[in-house]
Amino acid sequence: QEKRVQVSPPLTRGPSAFIPENEVMQANGLDERTNLLVEEYSTSGRLDNITQVMSIHTQYLESFLRSQFYMLRMDGPLPLPYRHYIAIMAAARHQCSYLINMHVDEFLKTGGIAEWLNGLEYIPQRLKNLNEINKLLAHRPWLITKEHIQKLVKTGENNWSLPELVHAVVLLAHYHALASFVFGSGINPERDPDTSNGVRLIAVNNFCVCDLANDNNIENASLTSSNFGIADSLSELEALMERMKRLQEDKEDEEASQEEMATRFEKEKKESLLVISGGICAFPVPFFFFVCVCVLSFDDELVSTDVSRYIEDPGFGYKDFARRGEDHLPTFRAQDYTWENHGFSLVNRLYSDIGHLLDEKFRMVYNLTYNTMATHEDVDTTTLRRALFNYVHCMYGIRYDDYDYGEVNQLLERSLKVYIKTVTCYPERTTKRMYDSYWRQFKHSEKVHVNLLLMEARMQAELLYALRAITRHLT
Repeated sequence: QEKRVQVSPPLTRGPSAFIPENEVMQANGLDERTNLLVEEYSTSGRLDNITQVMSIHTQYLESFLRSQFYMLRMDGPLPLPYRHYIAIMAAARHQCSYLINMHVDEFLKTGGIAEWLNGLEYIPQRLKNLNEINKLLAHRPWLITKEHIQKLVKTGENNWSLPELVHAVVLLAHYHALASFVFGSGINPERDPDTSNGVRLIAVNNFCVCDLANDNNIENASLTSSNFGIADSLSELEALMERMKRLQEDKEDEEASQEEMATRFEKEKKESLLVISGGICAFPVPFFFFVCVCVLSFDDELVSTDVSRYIEDPGFGYKDFARRGEDHLPTFRAQDYTWENHGFSLVNRLYSDIGHLLDEKFRMVYNLTYNTMATHEDVDTTTLRRALFNYVHCMYGIRYDDYDYGEVNQLLERSLKVYIKTVTCYPERTTKRMYDSYWRQFKHSEKVHVNLLLMEARMQAELLYALRAITRHLT
């Protein structure tokens, strides 16, 4: 209390504080395929908690591990210690001590200079020069311009080559997005044999201290105080499936005009402002939760010295793209700069082969389906997956001309929107209560799939803005 430092509560069993351990194990069986993937592509040399939770979706896990291994270990423009330090800088923007701890270890193992771990003032100037683009990518990527790129590549002896900068940008976007997955999935700290109780305490935790004070800790925290019964959540599931079916039928009957589609995008973009306002979640929760949010409220969040040493301008955070009275920011029309036609070829040209690996990962998560929804089988979930992905991009000001944003309001309930916005834009504020509050009849594996979609949608959004700025610099 004297140092105003938060520490994590004791570790629950299993890789996630949100998902029962037996469900993670049952879902994937930690089969031979998973173990082979870890042996081949793990950067830490072991099955860490992130990998265990992701291995619920083994197909995706392979794409993820291959791309991450390539960024961190294979031939590339940046030296190995730089790669891990950039991962630390990215994770620090969201106070993600889990990832910071992991890459502090890797940084030292790959020959990094220990003094750099004392803070940003101890690192080379060219690494310090990444602070601005790290900050913007993490919280407001739409503000990145070609001038930011020019400043980095034209700084004399501390300049970045374009291949080095693309490698750095890919790492920053990857670890911002991975922080979203860590907090969204309630990833537990790793067990550490060097500590007395086997647990490495992390400096900032992703659970509100009020949860513990109200005997609502990470073992039993759930939205039990709401009067949601099984019948309610079952009817909620049936209603969602009915809306999906109706949307499919309406699409076959008639298509909205381009003007109407644009109007619906603007409406959804502005409505996303109301999802979280002043740090208070827009769905009914117990009174003590509001107190909790106020205590830890967001611009004044407690940041431990262990994390703050890697952050410049800690007060800078996400602000809605569509702020009231701020209409000067042009919408990013996805057709004008797409990943498929523009971003992929640029990133692949400047950082060989990473484009193929990222493209495979994006496609994998977007198309991943088991044709199930909760207890229902033979369900086409395409519209739901697309709504999740496009809602993230909508919050980042990216619009698809061929997408009807009316579908977002039809398919994504309020509590799910709160969860999506928190995990994507302020992941360090995610609570188990938020995780439990949506899709109460769905399996945990389906919620992990949601988190994978949010992570990849976020990473792609950051890359689109950064790569567009690099393209403008080149032209």
